[in-house]
Amino acid sequence: MQPLQRENIRLAATVMIVRDSANGIEVYMVKRPGKGDFPDLYVFPGGKVDEDDWQPDLCPDLADSDASVRLGLDAGAIRYWVAVARECFEEVGVLLARDANGIHVPDVNQRVLQAQLRGKLLSSEMSWAEVLQAQNLSIASERLVYFSHWLTPPSVPRRFDTRFFLAALPEGQVALADTEETISGQWVSPSTALQLHKDGQWQMIGPTLSSLETLAQYATAEEALAEVTAENHVIPWTEELGGHGMRPFR
Repeated sequence: MQPLQRENIRLAATVMIVRDSANGIEVYMVKRPGKGDFPDLYVFPGGKVDEDDWQPDLCPDLADSDASVRLGLDAGAIRYWVAVARECFEEVGVLLARDANGIHVPDVNQRVLQAQLRGKLLSSEMSWAEVLQAQNLSIASERLVYFSHWLTPPSVPRRFDTRFFLAALPEGQVALADTEETISGQWVSPSTALQLHKDGQWQMIGPTLSSLETLAQYATAEEALAEVTAENHVIPWTEELGGHGMRPFR
């Protein structure tokens, strides 16, 4: 199993949450505060993989051996699914989960409860496992599709070995950015986000821009998920791409 940190490189995971709109596919993006890691940048929700993310039981429909094959690892890849589902709930309140009836669609009372549980998770009053267990939920691992692999360049003091995932916004859920870790969050079309960067209004780094360029090719969330699941979006790795931080898909 990979160490969570090697020298100044930390394992991390991020998720691109997409939905359909009248103007085509949209993705949820957050703005980082002007301090800490990646200050003032527009990014996708995500964060570090933690020790407590090694909990295979939270993903009963995905064996660690299968997850590891998908990511090209010997073992331990299920941590990324656990981490990215946790970060998705922490940072934007979106719960990618299953209940006894299938994909979890919260009612009004459940949404109130989940807002309370999210607060307890953010304040460390509850663990991610306890949040799920309190609602008899498990992670909907099939809703999280592996997308890409990036490594922060050596020129940056704190580097992240990050796996990107793609997920559709579940029915009945609303994305709302946590203002403790981010300044704001919003839905935006990939092409609009790219234009805002080109116009100098949004700061973004290479992995984010590359991901948006891929998403901009799709008309709907369903098409994006189907193409990524089939791995039709994967670009062959080259040394030039590696110089920009891209790692082999697996």
